[in-house]
Amino acid sequence: MPSPHLLRTGLLLLIVPLATLGHVQGQDQSGAAASKLESLLYHIDRMYVDEVDKEELVDAAIVRMLEQLDPHSIYIPKEELEEVNEPLKGNFDGIGVQFNIIRDTIYVVDAIAGGPSERLGIRAGDRIVTISDSVVAGVGFKNSDVMDRLRGKKGTKVKVGILRRSEPELLEFVITRDKIPIYSVEASYMATPKVGYIKVSRFSATTMKEFRTKLAELKGSGMEDLILDLQGNGGGYLRTAIDMADEFLGDRRLVVYTEGRNAPREDTYATKEGGFEKGRLVVLVDEGSASASEIVSGAVQDWDRGLIVGRRSFGKGLVQRPVMLPDGSAVRLTVSRYYTPSGRSIQKSYEEGVEAYQREKSERLVKGELTTVDSVHAADTVKFFTMNRRVVYGGGGIMPDVFVPIDTAQSSRYFGQLVRRGSTPSPWAMWMSTAKRFSRNTPIRECSSVRIK
Repeated sequence: MPSPHLLRTGLLLLIVPLATLGHVQGQDQSGAAASKLESLLYHIDRMYVDEVDKEELVDAAIVRMLEQLDPHSIYIPKEELEEVNEPLKGNFDGIGVQFNIIRDTIYVVDAIAGGPSERLGIRAGDRIVTISDSVVAGVGFKNSDVMDRLRGKKGTKVKVGILRRSEPELLEFVITRDKIPIYSVEASYMATPKVGYIKVSRFSATTMKEFRTKLAELKGSGMEDLILDLQGNGGGYLRTAIDMADEFLGDRRLVVYTEGRNAPREDTYATKEGGFEKGRLVVLVDEGSASASEIVSGAVQDWDRGLIVGRRSFGKGLVQRPVMLPDGSAVRLTVSRYYTPSGRSIQKSYEEGVEAYQREKSERLVKGELTTVDSVHAADTVKFFTMNRRVVYGGGGIMPDVFVPIDTAQSSRYFGQLVRRGSTPSPWAMWMSTAKRFSRNTPIRECSSVRIK
């Protein structure tokens, strides 16, 4: 049986070519780079003044190498792999948030609709700084540490302290853990006698089954036109996005194509099996709509199949492929870019690094882009054309056809305190609970401000 040192060396030799693939030319140079890092690891092991955790050192090196490539090529340790994939698969017990750790701080990416955190009003962008009165920011917490603290059996409680940009003081929440259902379709109902509404929060393995079921129900209720809400939908499986776009486009319409340095162009077309190829279509997007959401909205826009309404989408046009490593960990490696049918790449720039890339979305409010249409400017001035010869732009997301400013009113501080104490449901939870009771003649004003990612 090989020694742990040899196993770690083998792991390093496998990863280094992945991280340096875009920076060196030829096998000889790749081998030289791998040899350099292997030599350094050897000398650290033999000569460094203090004892070091070599596996942790290698993990840190992998993370830093991938950060030099792009913001979406990431390393996932073995113990975290199952948790990372859960939002696209099934159920679990916990507080109902998806999170990222950025520069030693836990950021809430999504408060899962219907979960205990969402019911208390926890939002995307919140920073968790204490758990059970212990500081968890700036102390080197890993994903597994956060999972250990926040996961737990249904009915148990955990207290978290949250920093929120709009609040001067620490917000405290006591969350009762629950079974977290992970549904893709969070809402569907008849908005008017002829207009249906479907809210899709992610593109998972079960999304199309859920979507087709709801679509059939609405059509059975007399739906002729559809509002598809992709606000806050951060994406998911590429194949699921293609299948959803196929529901709206006619046979042999190009949905998307992908291309990379080592991945030749691959075109994907719609089939003649679409469930909603006729009837008016509106797709709602915002700054949280990313990746798979942009594939769907981009295809709808380029074929002039419907109207894109809302605000500029996130701007993620890179495709990742999972690469399993010998120790059970994995890398999600960017292997290609995707392009909309008109030829647009909507990937926003990441030249200034990962932190600036993530911060760009929140800076849109400061720049006025979320409130005033005149503040919205295309990052890429190259013109592309839709089927009806309308001009569209790439580079930095999908520009909506109809701009809707963000709802800056939100709610009062007093109301927020009531929500955090569990005295009243959050605005989104109340909206969801009353949606089906709307008058059949009620206009859908609320759709423009729905935001749960």
